[in-house]
Amino acid sequence: MQQGFVARRADATPHAAALIEGLRDIGYSLETAISDIVDNSITAGARRIQILTETYSEEPFIAIADDGIGMTEDELVAAMRPGSRNPLDTREKADLGRFGLGLKSASFSQCRRLTVVTRTNGITSAAVWDLDDVARRNEWSVQLLDDIEAIRCADQLGKTGTLVLWEKLDRLSGGYKLNAAKRAETINQRLAETERHLRLVFHRFLEDPKPIRILLNGRQLRPLDPFARKNSATIADPEEIISLPQGDVEIQSFTIPHHKQMSTPDWDDLGGPEGHLKSQGFYVYRGERLILHGTWFGLCRQSELTKLSRVRIDISNSMDSDWKIDVKKSSAQLPPAVRDRLKKVIERIQEGSKRTYRKRGQKLVDHNRLPLWHRIQSDGQIRYRPNTEHPIFAEYAEELPEHLRRGFFNCISLVGASLPVETLHADMAAIAEDVVPDRVDEDTLTQAVQATLSVLLAAKKELKDIVALMRDVDPFRTAWSDTQRIIDAIIEANRAK
Repeated sequence: MQQGFVARRADATPHAAALIEGLRDIGYSLETAISDIVDNSITAGARRIQILTETYSEEPFIAIADDGIGMTEDELVAAMRPGSRNPLDTREKADLGRFGLGLKSASFSQCRRLTVVTRTNGITSAAVWDLDDVARRNEWSVQLLDDIEAIRCADQLGKTGTLVLWEKLDRLSGGYKLNAAKRAETINQRLAETERHLRLVFHRFLEDPKPIRILLNGRQLRPLDPFARKNSATIADPEEIISLPQGDVEIQSFTIPHHKQMSTPDWDDLGGPEGHLKSQGFYVYRGERLILHGTWFGLCRQSELTKLSRVRIDISNSMDSDWKIDVKKSSAQLPPAVRDRLKKVIERIQEGSKRTYRKRGQKLVDHNRLPLWHRIQSDGQIRYRPNTEHPIFAEYAEELPEHLRRGFFNCISLVGASLPVETLHADMAAIAEDVVPDRVDEDTLTQAVQATLSVLLAAKKELKDIVALMRDVDPFRTAWSDTQRIIDAIIEANRAK
């Protein structure tokens, strides 16, 4: 206040009904809302967290129950107060909280009635925020309950722990208020999306040597490691550390395996509903809890060649203001010092992914491997041209009358010139792993194997080297069991002569 001015004061306490309704629209989704409640359970030392739902009844609900340390009634009232903690306060290292708003804003984003039951030192306390009651009273007051017998899922509490119960799920109804089946279908779809989110966001807690258990309606969730570290084909670079005034930033880059080196279910699970193109980039963890993923923070573009690149960034909760962590703990921004450092290493970070794709693709056009296609780069352009010297073409041409050979090679050239480049580019950019070589029938494969063996054996190559070469290129690679059988039959027939 400037000296010499006399100021009067007026009460500016916000209207409870208006502000509490405003807290509903911070931007939570169901998965980020439930994650915020799970954060509180982990901070409370819980080892077992249950998510219980009832979606088919006329009054559906979602409950999250844990076996943490619980709260006294005074602590419960404080926890129910919007803004119960100052974000500038120093937090314990394992504290996953941020603004002291999570329990309330996350819950209100999904429901109009929030009930919390908690037990510690043999004493059980319960409190309720009912937005319809707040609208009538326009008061910042919670209801304290003495009788918990009628509270859904209250029997799930053990000697200590906390139950968070969401009722009046108006935000999850999907507009099907009068159709219980449609409403249940909508909520269950959202819960399925939430399951994967929880498996990813808390995967480091779930895969710890002494793991936290998260159960959805009795089914334990498996961790979803975005770096596929248990796969022997994953490439992990050495960890780097950036020291900043508020703490250290740990960075480690990974190149996940090519989809040919993983099972289809594992590959699809790792990529998620948006696919691997959207899953590449930085994965920012705060206290081992995933905050943000699938972004390069504008440092480079997402591309098909770099979609195997994923970078783990670990920060502590003492760096929240530097990283601009939001209320939902689902977004962040790079501090300038970290951005400058990452600009210098981004090319190296992505090179592993490019190398994986190029290595596999190079085998298909390597001149030493008798490719069916040549890759020709000139004048700033790349062309793919059928290899007319391939044994299958050369051998067949030799059997043709000379006046037909020119037309045969012209047909092959037309196939090459008609390669649907635009369609291939669109498919590779969207669903590259679904683009596969066409299958060939037994007769075609047999002819190709015979021609290739004939040429390479005539060139005095060892059979084991021929087999190794053929195993790396199509059409033999994608039909290897049949190819191996045909090779064995040809060799056996040659020995019998």
